[in-house]
Amino acid sequence: MPYKLSTTLRGHKGDVRAVCSPRDDLILSASRDTTAIYWTRQSSDAAFTKSQVFKPGQRFVSSVTYIPPLPEAPQGYVVTGGQDALVNVYNVAVSSERPEYILIGHEQNVCSLSAAPDGTIISGSWDQTAKVWKGFEKAYELLGHEQSVWAVIAIDPSQFLTGSADNTIKLWHQNKAVKTFTGHTQAVRGLALIPEIGFASCANDGTIRVWTMEGDIVHILSGHTSFVYSLAVTSRGDIISGGEDRTVRIWRGMFLYGECVQSIVHPAISVWAVSTLPNTDIVTGCSDGLVRVFSRVEERWASDEEVRNFEVDVAAHAVPAPTVGGVKVNTLPGMDALITPGLKSGDVKMINNRGVGEVYQWDGIRHKWEKVGNLTDAPGTSNKQTFEGKQYDYVFDVDIQEGAPSLKLPYNITENPYTAAQRFLERNDLPMHFLDQVVSFIQKSAESVTLGSSATAPSDPFTGASRYQASQGAPASSGDFMDPFTGASRYRVPSVSSLPAPLSTAEPWSGASRPANNAAAAASPQTQSAAKLPVHTPHLFLQANIPAMQAKLHQFNDLLRQEISASSAALYNRDLSYLDDMFSFLTKISATPPTQPNFPVTPNHIEVLIHLLIKWPSAQRFPVLDLSRLIIAHAPESYAEPEFTTRFFNALFEGAEWSQPWTPLPLPKFRETNILLLFRALANAFKDDSTIGDGAWIKLIFEKIQQAPYAAFTKPQTRMTLSTIYFNMSCRGVREQLDPGLRSALLALVLSVLQNETEDAETAYRALVALGNIVYAAKQFNSPLQPTQESSARAVLNTLPATFAADVRVRNLSQDILALL
Repeated sequence: MPYKLSTTLRGHKGDVRAVCSPRDDLILSASRDTTAIYWTRQSSDAAFTKSQVFKPGQRFVSSVTYIPPLPEAPQGYVVTGGQDALVNVYNVAVSSERPEYILIGHEQNVCSLSAAPDGTIISGSWDQTAKVWKGFEKAYELLGHEQSVWAVIAIDPSQFLTGSADNTIKLWHQNKAVKTFTGHTQAVRGLALIPEIGFASCANDGTIRVWTMEGDIVHILSGHTSFVYSLAVTSRGDIISGGEDRTVRIWRGMFLYGECVQSIVHPAISVWAVSTLPNTDIVTGCSDGLVRVFSRVEERWASDEEVRNFEVDVAAHAVPAPTVGGVKVNTLPGMDALITPGLKSGDVKMINNRGVGEVYQWDGIRHKWEKVGNLTDAPGTSNKQTFEGKQYDYVFDVDIQEGAPSLKLPYNITENPYTAAQRFLERNDLPMHFLDQVVSFIQKSAESVTLGSSATAPSDPFTGASRYQASQGAPASSGDFMDPFTGASRYRVPSVSSLPAPLSTAEPWSGASRPANNAAAAASPQTQSAAKLPVHTPHLFLQANIPAMQAKLHQFNDLLRQEISASSAALYNRDLSYLDDMFSFLTKISATPPTQPNFPVTPNHIEVLIHLLIKWPSAQRFPVLDLSRLIIAHAPESYAEPEFTTRFFNALFEGAEWSQPWTPLPLPKFRETNILLLFRALANAFKDDSTIGDGAWIKLIFEKIQQAPYAAFTKPQTRMTLSTIYFNMSCRGVREQLDPGLRSALLALVLSVLQNETEDAETAYRALVALGNIVYAAKQFNSPLQPTQESSARAVLNTLPATFAADVRVRNLSQDILALL
C-alpha cells in the first residue's frame, strides 16, 4: 500500500526544523517559532493532540530528541537545542516551564541531538564540535571536524557518529575518532542507523549513501533534485528521506535495488525533518510550520476530504521554471503525454494544459501521474541574470570588506531564502553563523513575493515579516543591526566579519555615500572621495537592542545561580537592581526622542560591571562588555574619578582575557567576540565631551594594546574597530593639543596599523585619517613631528597606495597628508 496523509498537526508558527517520534503515541517537534511541542494520543486510533509546549528562550529551537523513562523521570526527558547555544533538558513529568538541566558548553547553534537509552546525550553545533553528556554533565568533547556538525547519532553510550559541513562523517569511541568516512561532496546533513548493515547519510550533494561501519559504501541512492536534509529508517528497513525539493522519498528493497518506490510532494518549500514511528508511519516537519503524519495502513489514513485537500494544496504550489530547465510552455507536450507511464516513482513531466504549464510526478505505487504544481516564471523572467551557467531572478553583489571584490549571491524568488544563504556561505567558505544575516539581506533586497502561502503565512521571529515574503521593494538599510541575544531587531555584535557589508549612508570619515543595497552598488559604482582634513567627529558604536541585552544577562545570571560551583559569580538582590537600573537609564536616554533619566549611573553601578567582567565565565561575558560599551558612551561621569577609571578599564581588558597567550591562532570565537566588543567600548570612550584629565586612562589603553601582536586580530572587523579607536582619539587631538607623550604613543600605534595592514582597505583608511589628523594638529598647534616620526610617516604614505590600489580614497588622502608634512 502507498503512504497517504494520516493527520496534520497544527501548532507551530514557524518552520518545523526537527521531529522525533520514539513511540507510536508520541511525537516531538522543534520550530523556528522558539518552541518545541510534545504531541500525544491516547490510543492508536485517536488523534494526536498538543500536550505540552516547551519554550527554552527567544531563539530558534533547531533540534529535539527524547530520553526514555528513567527512575527519576517516569515519563522521560525532552531535550532541545537551539540558537542560544544551550542544551535544555525537560523532565516531562515535572514541568514544561523550566528545564531541569541546562547544559552549557557550545558556542553556537546546537543543530543536532541524539540520545542513548541510558540518558547519554550527544549534541552537534555550528561551533564545529560535538559534545557528549552523561548524567547531564559534559563527558567528552569531540574535536576534529573543520565545519559545523549538522548530524549526530548515539549508537550506544560509548560510540557515536557525527556528520559535518566539511563533507565527512566520523565514528567515535568515547572521545577518540576511530574512523572517517569520505565520499559526499557537500555538507553532510543527516544520519540514520540501519540494523545489521551500518548507517545511511544524506547531504547537500543530493545523494543518500549507505555505509557499513567498516567504511564500505553499499549503495548510493539518487533521486532528490536538491539538498537532502534528513533521514529515518522504518522498522521494515525502508529509508525515508526529506529535502529541499519538497519531497519525502521512500526507498524500499534497498539491499537489492536501492529503488525509490514513492515520492510524497509537500505544499512547502522545504521538508526539513523526517522521523518514523515504530508502526512504520512517517512524520515530517516542513517550512510551512506543519507536522504531518503519513501511513501505509489504510485504517490510519485521513478522511478522503483531508487527503483531497492536501493533494489540492500540492497541485496549487508554484514550481519555479528555473528548477526544471526554464523551458517555454508552448514547447511542452499536451495532456496526451500523461498516457505514457513513468519509469520510476518520482519521475517528473511538464505538460502544456491549454497554455498553462503544469508539473506532474509519477506515483509508482498508485501507478498514476499526480499533479504537483504549476510551472511559473518568476517576475522579471525576461531580465534573468546568469551565474555559473544557470539563470536566477537576482544575482546580488555582497561586499565582504572594503577594497575586496564583491561575492555573488544568486537567488530565485521561489526558493527558500535559507537555502540560497546556506549555498552562498558554503560556496565562499564563510562561517555558518552568518546564515540569518544573509537571509535578512536577501529578504530585504528582493522584491516582495508570496510563495504558496496565504496572508496568514507564519511570521519570521527574526524580521517580523512573512516567512517567505520580503518587504515591498525595501533595500537593506543601515538600521538592520544584528542582535546576538534574541535575533529580534537584530544588530551585529558577535559577528567579527562584516557580512553583508554595511549598506548605508555617509561615512563620517569619507564623506562618501554608500549605495542603499549591494545590487544597486553593482549598477552604480560608488564614487570614492577622501576625507577633508581635519576630521573632527568621532565614530561611536551606539546601536543596541537594550531589552534583548537585558534578557540575555538575566538568562546567564540565572544559569550561574543554578550552578553550585559558579553561584558566587551571580548577582543577587541589590546588585541585580543596579544592573536593571542601568538598563532603565539606557532605555530612557536612547528613546526617540530621548527622555531624561530620573537617576544617574553611579560608581556603584560600575562596580557591578567590574564584578561581572572579572568573575563571569569568558563565554558569557559578551553582553557585559556590550553593556559597558553603552555605559561608557552615555554615562562617562559614572567612572570619572581617575583611580576608578583605571580600575574599570583594567576590568574591561580582563573581561577580554587580554593577559592570556595570543597563540595558537585563530583565537577561540568567544574571545574574538569579546575583543571586538572591548574595542567598541574603548572607541566610545573618546566622545566629543569625554574628559582626558591626566591622560592616565588613555596611556593604560595604549600600553595594553601594544602588548598584543597585530597578527592576533585575524578578523577584518576587529582590526577596523581598532583603527576606529585611533581615529576617535585623533579627533580629540584636533580639538585640543595632546600631551607629547600621548601623541607619540598614538602616532606609533597608527603607523603600526598602516605598516601591518595589507588586506582590509577600510582598516587602513581609518588609520590613515587618524594620521592625517595628527599631522594637521602638529601644524595647527605649531608642534612638529620628530624627524624619525616624519620619516616613518612618509615611508608609509609612499607605499600604502600601492597596497590598496583599488581604493581611490587611500591614494588621494595619502597625497593630501604628504602635502602637509
